[in-house]
Amino acid sequence: MGPCFRRDDTKFGFAALPNNAVSPPASILQMSRTMPSQRPDRIRKLLADLVAFDTVSDRSNLPLIDHVEKYLASHGVSGQRIVDETGQKAALWVTIGPKDKAGLVLSGHTDVVPVAGQDWTHNPFELVERDGKLYGRGTTDMKGFVAVCLAMVPDMIAADLTTPIHLAISYDEEIGCVGVRPMLREIVRQGIKPLGAFIGEPTQMQVIIGHKGKHGVRATFRGLARHSSIAPDGINAIEYAAELIVEIRRRAELLAAKPERDSLYDVPHSTLLTSIVHGGAALNIVPDTCVVEFECRGIGITESRQVTDAVIAWARAEIEPRMRERYPDCGVDFEEILDYPALDTKADHAIVTLAKQFAGRNDDAKVAFGTEAGLFDSLAGVPSVVIGTGSIAQAHTPDEFVEMSQLLACADFVARLIAHCAKGVA
Repeated sequence: MGPCFRRDDTKFGFAALPNNAVSPPASILQMSRTMPSQRPDRIRKLLADLVAFDTVSDRSNLPLIDHVEKYLASHGVSGQRIVDETGQKAALWVTIGPKDKAGLVLSGHTDVVPVAGQDWTHNPFELVERDGKLYGRGTTDMKGFVAVCLAMVPDMIAADLTTPIHLAISYDEEIGCVGVRPMLREIVRQGIKPLGAFIGEPTQMQVIIGHKGKHGVRATFRGLARHSSIAPDGINAIEYAAELIVEIRRRAELLAAKPERDSLYDVPHSTLLTSIVHGGAALNIVPDTCVVEFECRGIGITESRQVTDAVIAWARAEIEPRMRERYPDCGVDFEEILDYPALDTKADHAIVTLAKQFAGRNDDAKVAFGTEAGLFDSLAGVPSVVIGTGSIAQAHTPDEFVEMSQLLACADFVARLIAHCAKGVA
């Protein structure tokens, strides 16, 4: 992931799920506990169901949410929908166990990136299994993790949890961690303060304690069009945009040379780059518009925004006055297009210790890609780690896949979490 838009949460509506399901008797719940030998089939079935929903971010995720609600209701579980202002997207917050205690969160998103233009060898919205690998859009990022969590719901119910387990299922993570924000704010409003969260982005079940933050900006240069034969009479938006691009590159080199580094990242410093440029209409017209999009991925919690703010301030001082010198209507408009904070959970934090215990490993790492984990921490004060199925190398690719061995390793992780929450959490 990626980027995070800001929205006015007063526009969001919050609606409780229908709760008309009758809780099954305890004996039935005990029978519904998932035996390890049954897990592959249950996970495979749930993952096939989830993949079949085309939840590319420009489409509604409500059919998928409806399906998940029905599945949960079949086990006597209900939750709360947090609906966006369009009524076409919803997050889902579910608590299994006591409602009056702080619990642990398993979090995943429902949306996937587009498949258009990619060379798939089969229908991307149909699960295909070959040689222990399950192919389909979202299998790694991150419906595989969600399927495992749902598959383990019977175990959560049968365990008679002392400490609750929360399922946090969001939308529009891929276009900016959009859906998790109103859900977290609603959690805070209700006075819920989970003990910690496990965000199931693809890490091959490695415990990730940090990721870079990201701030993205769109700069729109407004010039003055003229016939190219009288080019000096115009204001060339592309040429002024080029000055910004060169400055961004210069500042990126300075960031790379800074002594402050974090060796846990594969790229141990903050990065800054121009990623998209659009401008011009025809060869014989002085271009009056050029759009430049750039981003910073910062190691520090707020470094990304600080870097891009400095770039904007430079452009307003150095470029815009010269554009307006002859034509006051010319200039540069800056727009924030994404924003999410970095994650920096201390290696000795209790949530990290638990993650290592549940994963059966003792190492930790940091990643350059962004997740919702930083928002759990910054918006709700919930300490978080990132740990999930599959490799980031498979995310967003054609013929995306996750290995069944990874899904089963995740199921073992959740099983240990359930056992821990059945005993109680200090």
